[in-house]
Amino acid sequence: MNTTAAIIITAVIAAVLGVLFTGRLIPKLKEKQMGQNIREEGPEAHKAKAGTPSMGGIAIIGAVTVAMITGCVLTRLSVFHGTPAVIADAGIILAGFILFGLIGFLDDYLKVIKKENEGLKVKPKFGAQFIIATALALYMVYATPNGSQVYIPIYGQTVDFGFWYVPFIIFTMLAMVNAVNLTDGLDGLASSVTVIVALTLCSMGMAFSAQASTLFNVALAGGCLGFLVFNKNPAKVFMGDTGSLALGGGITVAAIVMKMELFLPLIGIIYVLEVLSVCIQVSYFKLTHGKRIFRMTPLHHHFELGGMKETRVVLLFSCITLIACITGLLLI
Repeated sequence: MNTTAAIIITAVIAAVLGVLFTGRLIPKLKEKQMGQNIREEGPEAHKAKAGTPSMGGIAIIGAVTVAMITGCVLTRLSVFHGTPAVIADAGIILAGFILFGLIGFLDDYLKVIKKENEGLKVKPKFGAQFIIATALALYMVYATPNGSQVYIPIYGQTVDFGFWYVPFIIFTMLAMVNAVNLTDGLDGLASSVTVIVALTLCSMGMAFSAQASTLFNVALAGGCLGFLVFNKNPAKVFMGDTGSLALGGGITVAAIVMKMELFLPLIGIIYVLEVLSVCIQVSYFKLTHGKRIFRMTPLHHHFELGGMKETRVVLLFSCITLIACITGLLLI
């Protein structure tokens, strides 16, 4: 089977499974009373969302995993040839995707089922993320042909980061994963933005013959689209940390595997702005003893409290992401 056909089939399978898995999961989440807890300090309008089924990210993880494995099988005897390097890349991407999803699942489990508002404590949560990120960085250095090289946009060449590669990868992983997590605060926001980012990474993967990353990202886009059927405003289900940490882990590992780490701040500009808004707000609040720059953070709440409807904020952020992603593709 040729590459294009395999990519299309993978996307369709992921989207269909995303719809089916999410549709079947919602009644089970309701039955187990696994509803979302809404923060007291959050926007007043969000309190009406309390009790909406959470942990829907389980459906995304299932749909993407099945679709990607199917895509790998479809291409095994064609252009991808099932080479050890491609199989290893596929395994690493799926491992990162699922492992970060498991961290999110544990966090959701404690908050939603055990009713522990804080969920997973900060130290074990970041500690687990740090271990995964470190393992990935060491794997890339010692077990891949290009080692510590990173592709530099505009320059069009790879540069060896040497000693600095490991801390660079750890920082990139932790920053992006938690930035995606912060973005998941409005109905359909994280899903919509991630669809665009994933399709962009898929295009980059095709341009650089990064087969595993291509298949994963098209599967991720399809899975998020299927989930978005139920997650769009008004949301019938939330992805929870199970989904948002998995999305962040998946797209970041896929970008790292094909040496596109430095494109992430550009194509993932919304993720970056969301986490920067929180950092700026907290720092300014402490320096000025209580003053704020934004009405509320993460950034999407600032626009929401300014009178913009949720759907308009999602549309605005999606359009910004699209423009940033087109810019990223032009740089290639």
